[in-house]
This record gives sequence, structure tokens and C-alpha cells, in this order.
Amino acid sequence: MENSDSAASLGLPPLPIALIPVVALIALLSVNVIVFGGDPHIPLLLASVVAASTALLLGYKWTTLEERLVESVMVAIKPILILLTVGVLIGLWIQAGIVPLLIYYGLLFISPSVFLPTACLLCAIVSLSIGSSWSTAGTVGVALMAIGGGMGIPLPLVAGAVVSGAYFGDKMSPLSETTNLSPAVAGTELFTHIRHMVYSTLPPFVLALTIYAVIGFGLHADGAALADIDALIALLQDHFNLTPLLLIVPTVVFGMVMMKVDALPSLMVGCIAGGLCAWIFQGASFQELLVTAQVGLSLETPSPELNELLSRSGLESMYWTVGLIILAMVFGGIMEAGRMLESMSAAVLKVARGQKGLLFSVLCSCIGINLLASDQYLSIVIPGRMYRPMVDEMGLERKNLSRVLEDGGTVSSPLIFWNTCGAYMASVLGVSAMAYAPYAFFNLAVPVMSSILIFTGWTIHKTPAAIALEEEEEAA
Repeated sequence: MENSDSAASLGLPPLPIALIPVVALIALLSVNVIVFGGDPHIPLLLASVVAASTALLLGYKWTTLEERLVESVMVAIKPILILLTVGVLIGLWIQAGIVPLLIYYGLLFISPSVFLPTACLLCAIVSLSIGSSWSTAGTVGVALMAIGGGMGIPLPLVAGAVVSGAYFGDKMSPLSETTNLSPAVAGTELFTHIRHMVYSTLPPFVLALTIYAVIGFGLHADGAALADIDALIALLQDHFNLTPLLLIVPTVVFGMVMMKVDALPSLMVGCIAGGLCAWIFQGASFQELLVTAQVGLSLETPSPELNELLSRSGLESMYWTVGLIILAMVFGGIMEAGRMLESMSAAVLKVARGQKGLLFSVLCSCIGINLLASDQYLSIVIPGRMYRPMVDEMGLERKNLSRVLEDGGTVSSPLIFWNTCGAYMASVLGVSAMAYAPYAFFNLAVPVMSSILIFTGWTIHKTPAAIALEEEEEAA
């Protein structure tokens, strides 16, 4: 393998060269996805070929690129395993009657006029408790999508509320991986980081809840809609044994995650418990459980809407997303190995002026790497590593860096359909990221709020040494 010294000796590629794979990716995605209505997989694969060819022309060896792209894919192995497990879990929870029971209670007790803010707040509470937007969306989010669909609320709007709530909790929870990763990369304390994030996170969340409440005022179930809801309730009662005992399973799973049990074993316990409940309460055979786990449940009721809502699950339902994640990580790995991402970040630094310019560059870099490297973790780690020395040099406290890393990296990831988070949310919620992104008001508002804080200087804290130096200069 080419060692790091020889790789560094090649120097950073010129910005126009580094941008070649990016331009190719944007052009290919535009043609295949927007014009032809195709999938993003082949454009990502072809863009990876362009990136690899560019790196080879720059002097990098194929063995270096290959090992780095494999390492990049390995970063996504755990998310991929979680994704596959969630596919199985959703299928078995539907067959067990757990998801139908949650839908039943939602249709019975939640009014359409308060559904959107309720859904957002519920997802926020669950995600804050367990520290995982993915687990929240794959369980509570699935049920809320079905409830909202049953009420006649546009599904992209429901998905936006689910994503907003899930990512508020994920961003602020001490159990969240990104909430722990950001201060670790920046070099500050976890709870210092969380307290500092309140200023950029709470106002956008309150704004999102307010917008959902205002929209909800116009959502009223008329006579026809009420009749449809009553019909869905009756169908659920006819096809499932809706005993409250089924609530034990999600309670146990959420309890395990809150006790810091890893996501994979927690979800596997949920799968096994779901299968047992399907056998005990719904009379499913072992063969039926295996089929559901593999390909999902094929529900046949007089309601096409209910059939569609409760038939999207199983291991195979996640294959499209898994392929997308792997290809996205390959592209990001090659771009990082060829130092093309670093070249783009260096270009940003050249135009950054002062502390405000530096922090705004961090924010833009996090969003940019989410677009290019297609991974939430890389969007935090790469800018964190790159900008930390300059943050220290400019006399800024590191908690400023950790906050901006999350403001840009964590919340923007589910808005990008080829990003691992955007692909995951689209798979479990059944709505593409392009469709729900305009309604994910929290995720859209956080970078704006972060920019306001940066340019006004409010809550941007300097180190004691920097403050003392400024006072000396003013005194002189």
C-alpha cells in the first residue's frame, strides 16, 4: 500500500481537477434521476469511476484507492446491518399486530388538526430517550406514517414531521452517536456540547412545531374522511388481534436502548419478540414468519391504502437502500483518498475571513461533505479534523466547533436522498427525501439559525487566553 508520506508528497490536487468528479456526479444524477426518473445507483457508480480515474491521473496507485474505498464501505457496515434488521423488525411487528395496534390507537385518539405537531413531538421524545433517529423512524415513525395516511394527510408532510422530531432528539440526546462523536472530534466535553447546542437547536424546533400546528389548523376530517377512518379501524380489528399486551414489545426494545444496549442486539430482541407475538396472538406459522422476515407481509384487505401501508417491509425491502449506501461510500472513499475533498475544503478556507468566516466554512463544509461523501459521520469527522487547529489558532472555544459540526452535519444528512440517512429515511417511511425535505422544517431551520449565531457573534465564545490578549491590545 502507498504510505501516507508518499501520498502526501503528491500534494493537494488543483480545485478544478478536484471538482471533476463532483460535476460528473451532479450531471449524471440530474440526467438519470430528474430527467429520466431513474435511480441514483448507476450515476454514483459512474461518478466513482470518474473519481478513481482522476485520482489515478494525479498519481495515486489503485491499491491505495481500493483499500480506502473498502475502509469507507466498512464504516457503513453497522448502519447497513441496522437497516436490514429494521426491515425484518417492521415486517414481524406488522404481522404481530404491534404496528397495527399503534395505528389503531392513533386513529382512535389523535385528531387530524393536532396530528402533525403531535407526531413531531412524539418522535422527538422517543429519539431523545433512545438517542437514535433511525430506530425512532423505523418504529414509531412507521406507525405515524400509517396513521397520517389513514387521516388523509399528505405523506411527505407526515414524513417531514417525523424526520424533524427524530433528528431533534438525535441531535440533543447524550445517547446519540453523533452527539458523542462531535465533541470527541472537536475536543470538548459531551454535556458542554449539548448545553451549547440549545441555542441553535431549540428555536428551530419550536419554529417547526409552530408551523406544523398552523398547518394542522387546516386539516379537519370531514364526514367522508371520518367514515374512512372508521372503516380502517374496523379493518384493523378484523385482521389483527389488537391486545394491549403487544405494547410490551416496543416498551422492552426502547428500554434496552435507553439502558445503552447496542442498537443491533436491541433490534434483534425486537425481531424475536415480534415473531413470538405473531405466533401467539395472530396464529402465524413458522413458515409465514420466515417469509415475512424475508419479503415482508402481503396484506389483503378491502382497503388498498391499508394494504400498501402495511405491506412495505422485510429484509428485501432494504436492498435498494443498501446498494445505494455502498455506492455512496465508495464514491466518498475515493474522493477522500485522492485528497479531492481536502482540496475543496482548502479552497473554502482561502476565502474565510476571521472567526465568523471560519465557523461558517465549517458549516458549509459539513453540508458539502454530506452531499459528496454521502455519510453523516464523515461530514462530522473530516471537517472536525481539518478545522480544529484553526479554531484553536483563532482563540475560539472548541464547543463552538462541535456545535457547528452537528448544525451542519447531523441535520442535513436526511435531506439528501443519496446520503445514507436520506436513503434510510426514505426506505422506512416510504417517501423519498426529495418529497419530504421541504417539510422537514427543523432540519432546514437549524443551519439558518446556526448562521445567524455565527454572524451575530451571539453565544460564540472565545478562550480566556484570547479574551485576555484582546484586553491587553485594547489597553495598549
